[in-house]
Amino acid sequence: DIPPEQRRGKVALVLGAGNIAAISPLDAFQKLFIENQVVLLKMNPVNDYLTDYLKAALRPLIECDALRIIRGDGAVGAYLCEHPLVEEIHITGAKATHDAIVWGIGEEGARNKAANTPKNHRKITSELGAVCPTIVVPGPWSNADIRFQAEQIATHKLHNSGFNCVACQTLIVPRGWRHTDKLLAAVSNVMSRFGQREAYYPGNEQRIEEFAAHAGGSDAIDRGLLAPACILANMDRGDEPWLAQHEVFGTALAIKSFEYKDAGSYLESAIAYANDRLYGTLGANILIHPKTVREIGRQRFEELLQKLRYGTIAVNAWTGLGFLLAPCPWGGFPGGSSRDPQSGIGTVHNSFMLEGTERTVISAPWRPFPRSLLSLHPTLLPRPPWFITNRRQDVIGRLLTDFQFKPSWTKLPRIFVNALRG
Repeated sequence: DIPPEQRRGKVALVLGAGNIAAISPLDAFQKLFIENQVVLLKMNPVNDYLTDYLKAALRPLIECDALRIIRGDGAVGAYLCEHPLVEEIHITGAKATHDAIVWGIGEEGARNKAANTPKNHRKITSELGAVCPTIVVPGPWSNADIRFQAEQIATHKLHNSGFNCVACQTLIVPRGWRHTDKLLAAVSNVMSRFGQREAYYPGNEQRIEEFAAHAGGSDAIDRGLLAPACILANMDRGDEPWLAQHEVFGTALAIKSFEYKDAGSYLESAIAYANDRLYGTLGANILIHPKTVREIGRQRFEELLQKLRYGTIAVNAWTGLGFLLAPCPWGGFPGGSSRDPQSGIGTVHNSFMLEGTERTVISAPWRPFPRSLLSLHPTLLPRPPWFITNRRQDVIGRLLTDFQFKPSWTKLPRIFVNALRG
């Protein structure tokens, strides 16, 4: 809340991500509108095809000299990080890239980090990914619940072919629950039939090979000729420390099981494991039946959520939804530092300009429409459009974009019909 006459402008460098198209402009908006800085946005080579589209869409900002968008490889990024006019840097990417900017590369970087003598003294904010968990809480799941939540879990993993910083990499399941094997089989079935997108992001094959080498024996889900197989690893049989601490950023999923006696103690154990053993603090998902929440007790359930040290928590949803909702602050749980950034330092998005935020919690109904009409938590949302099983994603996306551009009551029926058909 600095008065306008006391504000001092800065030049910020935003190093764009190569996966989700919305990341780069949203990161730039953080600097432009919330931090009052002009922005040099360097596109990632993986998706620099977006450059011309973004220049057209953001032309008013470019024309008033608040924004510049450029292409370039890693050498260009390294040059800009050291440019004397650049005062702050924001990156969405890998921890290794963050460390290279702050400390340097190779032996020089290792020496600088050990001596706590940064090579780059600029303020650097970041979003760096994690080994994100999805926690399955046992309860009175029906066959329909198992089918729907299997689609949910498969989406947590394979949305965007698994190239998401907040993709699920560790699935935590209850050992001794009568539905565990059936749920895992349903997840494998969904993965084999849907979301069959090519591995467009560089390095997936090498990362998957390294993951499989530490899996101690793994299963591969065949996903067709164009899509890479999804590698499943049992953490109890493999190199658990490695699997828990290395983000794969691709088509790999580790499965961890905990003994189930009662839902409350199981959830507490799963949360402790996610906090203490898994790398990063970006996003965690919890799938829990409403009756199980009542069994645990709403107050205790809320207290357990408060123990979960993640920047976004999704209850019966996917944390990626927190990314899509602009009011939600997006980033790792507070506490990251230049020496140990975890899932990053600071947040982006946050269109409500909230201060001192710790985490975002989003929740969704347990059942989709029309099954939800028979429950105490009705919803009009059928199969969500971000599910990899949705058959009308492209149509719904165009219709929603057109509605956002020019809202009209006459456009709603077509959106609703296609949502139901998805």
